[in-house]
Amino acid sequence: MADQTKFDVLIVGSGPGGYVAAIRAAQLGLSVACVEADKLGGVCLNIGCIPTKALLTSALLVNEMKGGAKHGIVAENLTVDFGPAQERSRGVADQMGKGIGFLFKKNKVTHIQGYGRLLGEGKVEVDSGDGGKTTVQADHIIVATGSRPRNLPFLEIDEDRVWSSTGALMAQQAPQSMVIVGAGAIGMEFADIYTSYGTEVTILEALDRILPLEDAEVSKFMERTYKKRKIAIHTGARMEGASVHDDGVKVTFTDSKGAAHELDVERVLLAVGRQPNTEDVGLDAAGVALDERGFVQVDAQMRTNVPGVYAIGDCAGNQLLAHKASHEGIACVENIAGQGHGTVAYDNVPNCTYCHPEVASVGMTEEQAREAGFDIEVGKFPWVGIGRAVAAGHTDGFVKIIRDKRYSEILGAHIVGPHATELIAEFVVGRHLESTVEELEKAMHPHPTLSEGVSEGALAALGRPIHI
Repeated sequence: MADQTKFDVLIVGSGPGGYVAAIRAAQLGLSVACVEADKLGGVCLNIGCIPTKALLTSALLVNEMKGGAKHGIVAENLTVDFGPAQERSRGVADQMGKGIGFLFKKNKVTHIQGYGRLLGEGKVEVDSGDGGKTTVQADHIIVATGSRPRNLPFLEIDEDRVWSSTGALMAQQAPQSMVIVGAGAIGMEFADIYTSYGTEVTILEALDRILPLEDAEVSKFMERTYKKRKIAIHTGARMEGASVHDDGVKVTFTDSKGAAHELDVERVLLAVGRQPNTEDVGLDAAGVALDERGFVQVDAQMRTNVPGVYAIGDCAGNQLLAHKASHEGIACVENIAGQGHGTVAYDNVPNCTYCHPEVASVGMTEEQAREAGFDIEVGKFPWVGIGRAVAAGHTDGFVKIIRDKRYSEILGAHIVGPHATELIAEFVVGRHLESTVEELEKAMHPHPTLSEGVSEGALAALGRPIHI
């Protein structure tokens, strides 16, 4: 526990919103403390974004090795072991967590180990977990307590037979069979990982398509791709029940046509969304208002209804994404410090799914643009027309751009394919700068690179692609 008990800014939670806010506040000359009961970095770094990407990297290597003969690499009797991949994943997370500790020390951020609860009137009680409690005061308190996986009414996560993403990240071996409930980013990424390591995966999605937040054309393409990998997919599926037994879980569901199905699998992974961690953190004692779903209500500067209390990240709603949380944290503390009146551009938050092929998007889908009344032109360019993609052997997918004909505005961009999650940043910057599609195309892209797909996609949206 820190000796100092009064700060300019006190942050409860050290996830990608909390720790970034802490560092930025310290850079602005404020005295800062961050209360964290667990490891620094929150869910994203420890049991989310970072370790899953490590596992996905291992999964990609497994699949590359399976096709190594075309590169003159013949691995006879190839075997795969999930254990070392898991060990590497944990090592990556631990390394990054230590990095945050270093950054806290470098920027003179005080890390207070313990569980924080608001008491009202600028006070937070910190429970050290060993019976000790300390009250810390601050002029400004930022709630960054994150979120947790949702259960189903008839099936609760136990991290044994019924996993959340946490259980899936901690497993030491891949199960023989698995049902994944939910086909958003989390479900699709784990389907990729475990299929690569030999698990027979079935995906159940209640909505009419997988990756339901993405462009419909993207969803359709990814469904075809996953089915080619022998992943069973049921959209429009309704879970009817599930029972856990010693050897696994029996799952019953109806498909989109109303036909009943029963599966007996080793594990079930629930990936049906997340709910905010807003209980038992003293928000009621402080008088902080929540919405009907339990998220903290905030304004554009991340201020709650209580002066001096703010909320950022997952617990404050909007898109539950790490990069969104970080930007909220920066905007929040910069406003506290009087360094501007910045806000977060929620219409320009990129979505990324790190499966193979990768999926990334920003802005409107084609359907959304049409529903909004825009006169649009849609350009689509396949990776098979890009030399660098062909050379790498990764030609599945496309770049799709939705262009407003009137002003040539980039209404939306959607990428399926190699390094899509990196390439989407060009469209994010373009939209931020209010660039036209013509400006995007005229910016010279080096050859041979995957970035040429961005240029060709822009040309396609103008009706004049070169390489198709």
